[in-house]
Amino acid sequence: MRITGLKCAVIGDNPVVRVLTDEGLSGFAQVESYKPYLRWHVLHYERFILGEDPTDVERVMLKIRRRGAFKPWGSAVSAIEIALWDLAGKAAGLPVHKLLGGKVRDRVRVYNGAVRFPMNGLAPEDYAENTARMAASPEGFTIVKQGVAFHSQVPRSMPGFFYGDPVTGGHGDYGYGPITEQGMRYLVDCVSAMKGALPAGVGLALDCGPGWTVPDALRFARAVEDHHLLWLEDMLAGDYTPFAGADLYAQVTGHTATPVHTGEQIYLRHGFKELIERRAVDIIGPDPCDVGGLAELKWVAEHAHLHGIAMAPHGTGDGLLGLAALVQVCAALPQNFIAFEYPVGSPSWWYDIVEGLPSPIVRDGFIDVWDRPGLGVEIVPDAARPYLAPEDLDFFD
Repeated sequence: MRITGLKCAVIGDNPVVRVLTDEGLSGFAQVESYKPYLRWHVLHYERFILGEDPTDVERVMLKIRRRGAFKPWGSAVSAIEIALWDLAGKAAGLPVHKLLGGKVRDRVRVYNGAVRFPMNGLAPEDYAENTARMAASPEGFTIVKQGVAFHSQVPRSMPGFFYGDPVTGGHGDYGYGPITEQGMRYLVDCVSAMKGALPAGVGLALDCGPGWTVPDALRFARAVEDHHLLWLEDMLAGDYTPFAGADLYAQVTGHTATPVHTGEQIYLRHGFKELIERRAVDIIGPDPCDVGGLAELKWVAEHAHLHGIAMAPHGTGDGLLGLAALVQVCAALPQNFIAFEYPVGSPSWWYDIVEGLPSPIVRDGFIDVWDRPGLGVEIVPDAARPYLAPEDLDFFD
């Protein structure tokens, strides 16, 4: 079997990658919905992989892996890798998790991720109400994550929250600077309100930034220690920052009992090396659609496990093919796996064009791992064609 082509089409909000072969099999993968511009980046790699055997995934990846970079540039490389695993699984008649070493678990825990509800305001009671709604959603999540501080509208909407200027016009960029005493008290009050709104047995995690100074990150982490939070995410680096910040995180993690988490923007195992080996964080959260793909994520997880660091992979914008990829790889991760961030189909008609997903997808906060070949889900071409842009009408040909 040889690769004969590479295509990319934006379907709904997500770029979708297709690797074609001379035997008629195709592998599919999806990129975060925030990156509709990645078509060119994906197609740039076609010339490097044409003629290769797609089931020799690592050999193919050696040709393109070094040509990626931190979020968002590694997304194209990651999507190609995931599509190759989909192809390899179909060719072997095996689910991807078997190719990655087999299932460690028969079901995988997820947290709310893309299951969100509009906030009615930014007061502590508004956070409490919104958090309770997520905990009461039919998926039965046992972990709820909320955005606070620099991962919320607070820096733009609350005068006196921090000593700095809000940033506008960028994805997830809300500012940087020391938080005022008033702002810090407000954040602690929000945490108390959210914890009080959650039923017993449902954990709370916070997406915090980036944007914090090291002293404020440590001050906040210590102030909420009694609330037994699952983690504080991306306080010092993360999202679209092109560095890991291990030296900064190490100044926080070793001095608080509140777990510290980062990693969604990091590309390749090399980007995690210092974070892991310095034990600069307690939990890492690579996104399979940014880190370099499924095998890369598993390698990072294994290395983290050796150093006592847990895994809670990112994935909120990865769509339904990304959901399938996360189910497959997380089934094969070591025992340091906690949960992954649950993506949804957007627009909702994605659920009409993809077959193979269970119904309901999530039960009591878990997804049962399926055993169909490849990623185990398929886009139905006839159902998807009406949603293709004119320039993509040949995507399924």
